[in-house]
Amino acid sequence: MNKPIRTMAIFCMLLFVALLLNSTYLQYVDAGHLNSRSDNKRVRDAEFSRKRGAIVAGGTSVAESRRTKDRYTYQRTYPQPLKYAQLTGFYSYIYGRSGVESSQNDILSGSDSRLFVNRVVDLLGNSRPKGGSVKLTIDPKAQTAAFDGLRALGRNVQGAVVALQPSTGKVLAMVSNPTYDPNRLASHDFGSVQRAWKQLTGNPDQPLLNRGIQETYPPGSTFKLVTAAAALSSGQYTPQTRVQGGTRLDLPLTSTDLVNENGSDCGGSSITLTQALEVSCNVSFGSIGLKLGDAALRQQARKFGFGQTYLGGLDGQVASRFPAHPDAPQTALSAIGQFDVAATPLQMAVVAAGIADGGTVMRPYVVDEVRAPDLSVLDKTQPEAYRSNAVSASVARDLTQMMVEVVDHGTATTAQIPGMKVAGKTGTAQSEPSRPPYAWFVSFAPADNPKVAVAVLVEDAGVARDAISGSGLAAPIAKRVMEAVTRP
Repeated sequence: MNKPIRTMAIFCMLLFVALLLNSTYLQYVDAGHLNSRSDNKRVRDAEFSRKRGAIVAGGTSVAESRRTKDRYTYQRTYPQPLKYAQLTGFYSYIYGRSGVESSQNDILSGSDSRLFVNRVVDLLGNSRPKGGSVKLTIDPKAQTAAFDGLRALGRNVQGAVVALQPSTGKVLAMVSNPTYDPNRLASHDFGSVQRAWKQLTGNPDQPLLNRGIQETYPPGSTFKLVTAAAALSSGQYTPQTRVQGGTRLDLPLTSTDLVNENGSDCGGSSITLTQALEVSCNVSFGSIGLKLGDAALRQQARKFGFGQTYLGGLDGQVASRFPAHPDAPQTALSAIGQFDVAATPLQMAVVAAGIADGGTVMRPYVVDEVRAPDLSVLDKTQPEAYRSNAVSASVARDLTQMMVEVVDHGTATTAQIPGMKVAGKTGTAQSEPSRPPYAWFVSFAPADNPKVAVAVLVEDAGVARDAISGSGLAAPIAKRVMEAVTRP
């Protein structure tokens, strides 16, 4: 063989090897990435034409696929769209996926590696591949109570409710309002889908936003639970320790004083820590914050989950925050949940659940189990302690009794449930002068054997400023949810 032919042969062989390597890389190494790309029309068409698995809550499908007569064979539908939209998310040919539709897409679409045998059987039987199903942790009664409670304040009320099972971390309810109808985005009429998307994304009330996990807010006086936990854990305080009361607290380095809501003196110049929580005394907790220091408050907040993301089964959680280096006045304000302290409703539900569970913070999760198309269980989420020492068991007991006093005799009497002890804390958080305060309530019940912990945020109910309070707006919603879980 002469040299030119040999050179050409080697060159062709190298091209052939490069082709094989490229094919191998595309079909095996990079296949998962290519299949998951939103602009992969072939995969998108195949997936959209497949019978997608159901998302189930309490034995009822809240997202399912129904056969159609158009080119895509199946239509994704949401039987209770407004109530579950922020959990299920949407499934759209044009705009992709969100919520559980996104986080559990491999199972729902049937592409998960654990469904390989099912795909082979379908192929041999000349059947289209089918997706598996996802069972949520949601208690439908709690979800309904949360949804109806928020909507009772008005269809356009801005707010969120998150309820957890303290002993496991199961999310029993997660509602955000304003909400939306995911059926509009799942339609096969793509012109209609585009119009719906433009309307939803252009809405200043942000109906696509899950306010329970995707936005932080000043927690106001509900953060006093964290400050009280830091105080009790320091060994310097007990529930009966006398703390500063009165109408105002001189803030160091400034000419400004920290005052109480409505100019109250909290019951005297010297009151117990329990009484300070019961009447939500800003002066008391600002003073405690100054004595403990920002490091102690930050450490306690972190033990409850601030600065971290931990939600299982649902993407999009943003971290709550405690300011990095506040000065003394800022520390006093931080101790009452103001300044740069910001929390999601999920985070404040976790604080309540951690106290309810004796100081152990369980990792919250929304997916209970996933099943194959033949209903065999592929995976079941096992409860997991996220923080086993957020507070000691004795501190948790003290905090629980202090929170019971808040509901029995303090600012949260609207959350009382006849025949049951309820632990709770109200909050009214100031924000920008141009917008109304935020109304908060966190709680758990029964106080002596907790089954549910709840956080309610009312961002804007469209009511007069003097009608905004955690007790008036948020606590009655939490009461509905607690009753739904604890009462048959």
